[in-house]
Amino acid sequence: MKVSRTNATYVWLVFSILLLGCNSASKNNTNTSSTSNTTLSAEHDIAHVINVLNNDIKDGDYGLIDHFMLVHNGEVLADFQYQNDYETIAKKYDTTDHQYNYNHPDWHPFYKNTDLHTLQSVTKSVTSILMGIALDNQQTYTVDTKAMTFFSEYTLDNKDERLFDMTIEDLLTMRSGLKWVEGEYDDLTDDCIAMEASDDWIPFVLNKPFDSNPGEKFVYNSGVSVLIGKIVRDITGKKIDAYAEEVLFGPLGITEYYWKKTPKGEIDTEGGLYLKAQDLAKIGTLFLGEGKWNDKQVVPKDWVRSSINPKATNLYPEESVDVGYGYQWWTERFENGTHFFSANGYGGQFLMVVPDENIFVVFNGWNINDQPEKSTFYVLVNNILPALD
Repeated sequence: MKVSRTNATYVWLVFSILLLGCNSASKNNTNTSSTSNTTLSAEHDIAHVINVLNNDIKDGDYGLIDHFMLVHNGEVLADFQYQNDYETIAKKYDTTDHQYNYNHPDWHPFYKNTDLHTLQSVTKSVTSILMGIALDNQQTYTVDTKAMTFFSEYTLDNKDERLFDMTIEDLLTMRSGLKWVEGEYDDLTDDCIAMEASDDWIPFVLNKPFDSNPGEKFVYNSGVSVLIGKIVRDITGKKIDAYAEEVLFGPLGITEYYWKKTPKGEIDTEGGLYLKAQDLAKIGTLFLGEGKWNDKQVVPKDWVRSSINPKATNLYPEESVDVGYGYQWWTERFENGTHFFSANGYGGQFLMVVPDENIFVVFNGWNINDQPEKSTFYVLVNNILPALD
């Protein structure tokens, strides 16, 4: 599904896909309690920063934001939900009732008037977690296993021998070698949009030509995340939503979710997951704990470390931020030494984690048609972290 990273420039990314915000009144107040080792000055500073940010969101400076959470040292410092009239907003656009029409208010951004919010490409990061658990539980396979091991039932037009060189890790790190053009989501020829409009997603992806050897070049490709979901199903013998309930959602106490299905009944592992903001925050807590939840190792520690250790780096060399990509997770390293990892999704779905500071933020938004005045991309680094010093 649409992602916060594409082959477009990093600047376009920051000010187009990750634009987050809200133009409505706050529904919930926030708890601004500080941790025991936070100075009174820092407590005042962070409370002030949160208050300013919340007011700017309510004033519409960040466009359409549906939820904002900030968690530091295990304490919820901010938990704001905002109301936006998507029924009225959608009337300006095509509202054909289809789960991949992103302007239909029954499907986006909330699922049919519930608190379940579309995560878009944050789904990829959750899918990666499930792959890590599956490989740990079934050690017949590793990240070096050839991907085509799991697609022998498909008769493909693609006869390129490099198809059989792709590994699971090549898919996880977006280095499949397949030619894929994604990022112009209002263009019906965009490969992601064309895949979503097709009847059978897996052969759509596998029949794409190659433009590099597997493992050589990063190319953002939502299609390979669909392949990852199919591999998890084959390894576990379960569709990934059922497997998630067993090994991830259940242990984390996530009892409500929705997950789209493709026309052939595959679970949409590139962008189809819906969660509540508070449940997405549990994923942040889980990764800050290197996969441990309530003293139980839910995700293998080595998998967490591999996921957030970039295999592709310096993806946008013209920018001052070193952008990298691990196992379906983004990484950022700033010139001042600050680094974080994140799960990013179209329209403003954002989980950003700074492990050195034991802090993360969650944003849900739906800025898909208009560009807001401000972006929250730099808020954590430029505003929140300095307030903790």
